[in-house]
Amino acid sequence: MNYDTISVIGLGYIGLPTAAVIASRRKCVIGVDVNQHAVDTINRGDVHIVEPELDIVVHAAVKEGYLRATTRPEPADAFLIAVPTPFKAENGNDHVPDLAYIESASKAVAQVLKAGDLVILESTSPVGATEQMAAWMAEARPDLTFPQTHGEASDIRIAHCPERVLPGHVVRELVENDRVIGGMTAKCSAAATALYQIFVEGECITTTARTAEMAKLTENSFRDVNIAFANELSIICDKIDISIWELIRLANLHPRVNILQPGPGVGGHCIAVDPWFIVSETPDEARLIRTAREVNDYKPQWVIDKVNEAVGKTLIDRPNKTASDISVACLGLAFKADIDDLRESPALKIAEDIKERHPGKVFMVEPNIEEGETSSSLSEISDAVSQADVVVVLVDHKQFREEQIIALLKQKSNVIDTRGMLHG
Repeated sequence: MNYDTISVIGLGYIGLPTAAVIASRRKCVIGVDVNQHAVDTINRGDVHIVEPELDIVVHAAVKEGYLRATTRPEPADAFLIAVPTPFKAENGNDHVPDLAYIESASKAVAQVLKAGDLVILESTSPVGATEQMAAWMAEARPDLTFPQTHGEASDIRIAHCPERVLPGHVVRELVENDRVIGGMTAKCSAAATALYQIFVEGECITTTARTAEMAKLTENSFRDVNIAFANELSIICDKIDISIWELIRLANLHPRVNILQPGPGVGGHCIAVDPWFIVSETPDEARLIRTAREVNDYKPQWVIDKVNEAVGKTLIDRPNKTASDISVACLGLAFKADIDDLRESPALKIAEDIKERHPGKVFMVEPNIEEGETSSSLSEISDAVSQADVVVVLVDHKQFREEQIIALLKQKSNVIDTRGMLHG
């Protein structure tokens, strides 16, 4: 199967690295995004997101003529759809999967489809989303046949292949990781496998579209449940005056125990979102998965309460001061260390809540984003740590782990260390 021209729809944290890696294999790649700024940035050979090595790969691909970006789909041999799948509120449920971006992308792609084309949904999706995408396309293009009605004889091949990469390691993991490929038919799976073998060095394992969708949700739900165990332990240990960091270190000496590290919550567009897709489809059965989500969703409020306690303690120590005189520093806004991704970030939620409610000065520190990328002004690390009365460590960025910053933090009497930076 020849794929001379490949289109990637959605040039965000997954779409752009995917487009760049494919283009690095000397394939013509057309990236599509509704964000004109992103399109213009990419066409200059630059990147609009922070991801190690991505800028080098994009620059080379654009310079050599293998990658270009546009705002509208163009004809290609294969289309990879990597658009967001957020929540929407419906009938009192705030966690209903919103497929509006997939619908919009699939209908736009449908307009340029021709017989023999392949369409792959990479967006993390609830079970059945790939079939729904195919239905939208069939409705838009009655002159073409699709797998749901014509099976192996269809004009268009459709598959689901969820991304399985870790932010901060995306470029490497896109190539090295195994891929689960779920075609709507066996020929759909074979066509998708041929595409991924252009750049994937890991194994390509085929299954059904529904199983591929559920596999991604299961992987992230598994991690969410394990993080929830660590987060719940941290709350328990705080109440009974035990160091959670020492406890986990000791428990993990057991050869069959591997407890994860707690934090201020769970963020990102995968682990904080995907379990709700399972709960939404099977609310009566997904009891453990729901509880884990509730534990992790509660953790940011617990951190906020700890900050408020620290402010109160500071006021007791300084009876001549008011809350307006007490400053708080929030270290980190991204959802994990050493990236700029703010999606579903518990750190951002905590910092914004503190800024909104605390009457005193609040320093917001995030070294991986530029001023203006959030609604709040940003502060330098050393200034914030030196001047603040209360410091809350929300993300363990490498900049915060530098010797002089750790030394400054250890001099402070009120530090809420949600990442265990001072206990390493």
